[in-house]
Amino acid sequence: MKNKETRHNKNGINRREALKTLGAVVSTGASAVLLDGCCATTPSPKTLNADPRPLPSGNSHQVQPAADAKELVQAAVETAKRLGATYADARVMVQQDESIRVEDNRVERLTHKQSTGIGVRVIVDGAWGFAAAQGEQFGDAAAIATSAVAVGKASASLRKGPPVTLAQEPSYQDSYMSPRQRDPFAVPMDEKVALLLAVNEKMRTAAPIGKTFSYLHFQKDLRTIATSDGSLIETDMLRTESGIGATAVANGDAQTRTYRPPPLAGGYECIEQAAFLEHAPRVAEEAVEKLKARRSPNGKFDIILLPSHLWLTIHESIGHATELDRVLGMEESLSGGSFATIDKLGTLKYGSAKVNARAICTRPDLLASVGYDDDGVKCQDWDIIRDGTLVGYSTNREVAGAINHSRSLGACRADAWSSIPILRMANICLMPGQERVALDDLIADTKNGILIDGDGSFSIDNKRLNFQFGGDGFWKIENGKRAHMLRDVTYSAITPAFWGSLDALCDEREWHPFGTFYCGKGDPGQSSQISHACVPARFRNIDIRRTE
Repeated sequence: MKNKETRHNKNGINRREALKTLGAVVSTGASAVLLDGCCATTPSPKTLNADPRPLPSGNSHQVQPAADAKELVQAAVETAKRLGATYADARVMVQQDESIRVEDNRVERLTHKQSTGIGVRVIVDGAWGFAAAQGEQFGDAAAIATSAVAVGKASASLRKGPPVTLAQEPSYQDSYMSPRQRDPFAVPMDEKVALLLAVNEKMRTAAPIGKTFSYLHFQKDLRTIATSDGSLIETDMLRTESGIGATAVANGDAQTRTYRPPPLAGGYECIEQAAFLEHAPRVAEEAVEKLKARRSPNGKFDIILLPSHLWLTIHESIGHATELDRVLGMEESLSGGSFATIDKLGTLKYGSAKVNARAICTRPDLLASVGYDDDGVKCQDWDIIRDGTLVGYSTNREVAGAINHSRSLGACRADAWSSIPILRMANICLMPGQERVALDDLIADTKNGILIDGDGSFSIDNKRLNFQFGGDGFWKIENGKRAHMLRDVTYSAITPAFWGSLDALCDEREWHPFGTFYCGKGDPGQSSQISHACVPARFRNIDIRRTE
């Protein structure tokens, strides 16, 4: 048995009221791979363009998960209802994960994992219960549902707050497949390794480099979910991430430069489009240049953040800050909490009038666009910040009522069959500017600034207010031109003041989706994959400090 701890919300909203008894795992043993959910919406008087650059849509058609998956999830739900559950859902998941990492001229890591299991979640007497299984117990849906109900009854005996109440959602009979042109799991391993070896070799020959690395990572998740509301949904998600890097070494110092293309819901075509062999010489040359670069100045500077960097600032200072469970005090793990409390909804000036942040979960190439979330809510889009004002949150069916929403915004996801679904942020995207502005125009209009590319170290407090970010590549801007490279740059700010300083954005031509495979949340912790599309943006008079 494996216990999962939850906390009671001081505001009276129940958070997975199963407490220490919640989360019985009937059988464990295989490494779980990651799975995401998706998002839905509440209509607003004014909406922003959800998709400034159209892409091919995801296909909606039949997938082939584990044998008898439909029968298993339906049997589990029916058993739970017969035993007294007022709500039940069941998920069968087949998860594949492949990771290849090459360092210099050798394969450093090559892993392939596959896991199949079932998770059953119930509400009994106003409290959550959960049980999961794989292996020999996988096919006994009735036994797993019985365990989930028993956990729910035990949790109910400890419940102190009001009962769990779920927002309503229509039932669906549907299937969804994320876009892909070439299945990476069908690409010969020799081809994948040969590409990484060739990229490393090209970096080493382009400049005097001490170490090189390159990697590919693929995840495939087949999910079948049934709910007591009458939904039966199948999804087939394929996600791809990759990157390369070179480290220059001299006089006891080392500096690394990387190139990481956007991680996407897509297939091996994402690797082919990344053009690693073309980028390899630049990465190596910039690593050497970074080694010789001037150290960061201290003081106030204008900064231009590229999408390869800005996505992480969005993720930490907007995405997590607007997860409604954190806002309500129901999630304390991993810098839980938020300054953006519900009494500020509709009034808080989160940033300048140019800041428009939108949850986009119908764009098929974004990582958290999965058709339906783990509450059985259909993917939709909605506004988080409109013209600089806080107007929305990421919600699930459990907390939607706290802001008087009759329907969830669909941000409920679990990373594996063995994990209970929890609230996760949507694909929070910074929308492009309306004027025709290119990156070169931003630079030309900046007299004394710093350009930052790529993500690096960061820290943020448990209210998502005070933060500090590093990066991967830095250039000094002087009189509208890139003057020279810098190193050891960090910037710090307070969230509303930082976003309030945004005064210029590029247009939709430079709107790109970056993101992460590894967003951590919960206790026990779960990982989630999330995209944050954005454009280059300029922030005025930001505090820059040199790392020591």
